[in-house]
Amino acid sequence: MGNCFSHGNKRKSHRHPVSPPPSTSPPPTSAPRTNHGTDTTPNANPTAAAPQQQRQPQPQAPPNPAALGFVLGQPMEDIHDTYEIGKELGRGQFGVTYLATRRDTGEQFACKTIAKRKLIDVEDIEDVRREVVIMRHLSGQSGYIVELKGAYEDKHSVHLVMELCAGGELFDRIIARGHYTERAAAALIRTIVQIVQTCHSMGVMHRDLKPENFLLLNQDEDAPLKATDFGLSVFFKEGEVFRDIVGSAYYIAPEVLKRRYSQKADIWSTGVMLYIFLSGSPPFWAETERGIFNAILRGDIDFACDPWPNISSGAKDLVRKMLMSDPKKRLTAMEVLNHPWIKEDGDAPDTPLDINVLNRLKQFRAMNKFKKAALKVIAGCLSEEEISELSEMFKSMDSDNSGSITLEELRKGLADQGAKLSERELTLLMEAADADGNGTIDYEEFITATIHMNRMDREEHLYTAFQFFDKDNSGFITKEELEQALKEKGMYDGKEIKDIISEADSDNDGRINYDEFVAMMKKENSERQPKSRRRSGAYIGGHWQRHGITETLR
Repeated sequence: MGNCFSHGNKRKSHRHPVSPPPSTSPPPTSAPRTNHGTDTTPNANPTAAAPQQQRQPQPQAPPNPAALGFVLGQPMEDIHDTYEIGKELGRGQFGVTYLATRRDTGEQFACKTIAKRKLIDVEDIEDVRREVVIMRHLSGQSGYIVELKGAYEDKHSVHLVMELCAGGELFDRIIARGHYTERAAAALIRTIVQIVQTCHSMGVMHRDLKPENFLLLNQDEDAPLKATDFGLSVFFKEGEVFRDIVGSAYYIAPEVLKRRYSQKADIWSTGVMLYIFLSGSPPFWAETERGIFNAILRGDIDFACDPWPNISSGAKDLVRKMLMSDPKKRLTAMEVLNHPWIKEDGDAPDTPLDINVLNRLKQFRAMNKFKKAALKVIAGCLSEEEISELSEMFKSMDSDNSGSITLEELRKGLADQGAKLSERELTLLMEAADADGNGTIDYEEFITATIHMNRMDREEHLYTAFQFFDKDNSGFITKEELEQALKEKGMYDGKEIKDIISEADSDNDGRINYDEFVAMMKKENSERQPKSRRRSGAYIGGHWQRHGITETLR
């Protein structure tokens, strides 16, 4: 599932067209299509395909083409005619991914279903269109990018049928092998950089590179790694400057925070991944989003703490060059691939890394599963009216009908609506939502900033999720209850209960109480620090993706 302010809300700054650069020619999203990707479907008008024998000069009824969907601009059709939709595989802010089986061949795919009622305005629709265009543009160009097999639209949803990656996430490969070395880390990052190079050479910037967005095709030991989730990706031209803030907190580049960036931001994110692969911890961290961003802007890389004194000089050299704060001095994807440490049969040593690195990777991988299961429960708590209510909420808060909301109007309006936000949360919301820095929040900024705080962080939603795990209503989640709950969500593999409990159990009593659960849910949703490096306290947020800067706990 995805997991940003990210796989949604409004970006009002520097929009980009859904069409590719002039040098490329992917299929336009607006053209009516009867075939999508590799799918073939029966002709929608059987009479059109009939032999034209014995024509009679009699009046013909006017054609009755299928209605065009307003999202993809193609004839609407029922995906269930072609696919049997099965179990849920993942859930994000806009979409839910299901197992899809072709009725005629039995082949299995992943189907990302996006509810059209969640596409609040034209920019949401633009984002979906662009994702389809980019995935079509990249399909077949690399064996390491998840292929789009078909795009469908019906009255209620858009469905993206994609290659199924059944081998798990990137870290599954690291953990399953056990023997983890710099050479293994170099092989992983080499594949990722090759994917980045392919995207950049085709004029695509991913903008949300992180371990969760790389999946294994199957369970084979040599299964290929596949890049997925292009929901934030954009086409770019050389020298083009982007200004909208998107991405996931630990991986976001400093120039993105400064609202002036290019494709080099993808190299920064990949450098953060390399640092994590080698140490088990992100290079820039803090207990608050603001703290994380301040650390990113400072750009001080810690090579003094364990295990870095034992990491090769070549690895540290590459990390430094990928995490140069000045993007002009940062390596390109091709330059990274030519670095001696990352090359196949290069300088990366084959000696095992510190066992604590593997343990840290196991911990935050395990915690992701717990949080994903909880977010599935939370997502089920959301009513159909919640999104539409935000529009009315804005109108009621904009007391002078100026088209924007001041801090005082926001404070009063949220209080009138009964929203449970502390002064700290209110201040964070105002600062994060005010994208243009003019001291007020316009409508698009408001939707961006409130959609998740009004949905994911609400106390009743967190409590409902806690109750799902606390099967006996004792006030504690035990190992047995956690195991049962993960099995119910299809997320239990028999290996991680101890790691999950250990990571969330701050008082070390072997179980998780409600306060510990809430603290876990309000922390950064993936990469977590070892306990020895954490300061006290918790923070709201940590995961930015689709549409800007305040999407939390997606």
